[in-house]
Amino acid sequence: MTETAMQTEKATASNWFRQLRDDIVAAFEALEDSQSEGPFADLPAGRFEVTETKRASDDGSDAGGGLMSVMRGGRVFEKVGVNVSTVYGTLGKAAQQAMAARGVPGIEADPRFWASGISLVAHMQNPHTPAVHMNTRMFWTPGAWWFGGGSDLNPCIEYDEDTAHFHAVQKQHLDPHGAELYPRLKDWADEYFYIPHRGRARGVGGIFMDDHCTGDWAKDFALTQDIGRAFLPAFVPVTERRRNTPWSEADKETQLVHRGLYAEYNLVYDRGTKFGLATGHDANAVLMSLPPLAKWI
Repeated sequence: MTETAMQTEKATASNWFRQLRDDIVAAFEALEDSQSEGPFADLPAGRFEVTETKRASDDGSDAGGGLMSVMRGGRVFEKVGVNVSTVYGTLGKAAQQAMAARGVPGIEADPRFWASGISLVAHMQNPHTPAVHMNTRMFWTPGAWWFGGGSDLNPCIEYDEDTAHFHAVQKQHLDPHGAELYPRLKDWADEYFYIPHRGRARGVGGIFMDDHCTGDWAKDFALTQDIGRAFLPAFVPVTERRRNTPWSEADKETQLVHRGLYAEYNLVYDRGTKFGLATGHDANAVLMSLPPLAKWI
């Protein structure tokens, strides 16, 4: 597909990620409003603080940006960020080499790029309510385009029924695109969100894909949309089930130590974090995924 032909597709994808962001922000603020029990019910309902982010090229020209939306100290959410961005420009040498190593054609000869997506990470007040991550994105270069993303659940105290629900909703949304997709993307998530130096996964998995391009843009975009659509019905019922579960100081300690896994993974391994920092995107937006408090022992 030519660069000119992709302009409509780029705009369509960017607009979708923004709409998904709006839907999730509204749903999370509704969770805050409905939290009428529990130790944080007397707090004001949490609201997102929205900051516009800007990115500039080396010569100072516009290189895109987005919205960083962060809620802190809510009734349900201790810290949650929902970011959207659309960025473009020229990849640096290190990024070019990384793309070339992944098989992106012609990137060193013409290193222009365009990328748009949504990224979400939620860290919860109640240790029994799992943290969660979700992102979907589209990437374009003159020689290729692709989609990526997924979502995964990160409980510090695991409940089999929560894990089963989260995965069942993912499967329900993926099955219309092919029965082989859910098992493949589940295995991919298990591999991608593994922490080698700890010898364990950071959570109970979910789905993940990257470099996804069948050559049919509409088909691949529809799959990406359903990955996004699966998020709220997969996560919100789990949150509603656990948000009033009593916890002990030992439970809170377990949560803080478990959050260390999340910080280690995102700072050492996460491809999106590395790309965002390497391409000069707003560091606060890139690192909003880090927990507000964590502990190492």
